[in-house]
Amino acid sequence: MTQIPHQLAEEFPDHLEELRRLETESSQFKEVVKAYDAVNGEVYQIEAEIEPASDVVLEDLKKKRLVLMDQITAMIHSI
Repeated sequence: MTQIPHQLAEEFPDHLEELRRLETESSQFKEVVKAYDAVNGEVYQIEAEIEPASDVVLEDLKKKRLVLMDQITAMIHSI
């Protein structure tokens, strides 16, 4: 199986320490990461043609992923 693109360590290679710290110290961060991983996995499944979906569904998922990414970015920069 191939690696799912857009994983957080890949998106924030310069902030791995902050990611680890937030993962251990913030339940809110863990929830946002869990949601991000779920949406990112769905996007991957659709783009890899493992699961069928309309273009509208895919675009909505990508928008959700961006919103979650913005939340994660804000949390990283707040510490």
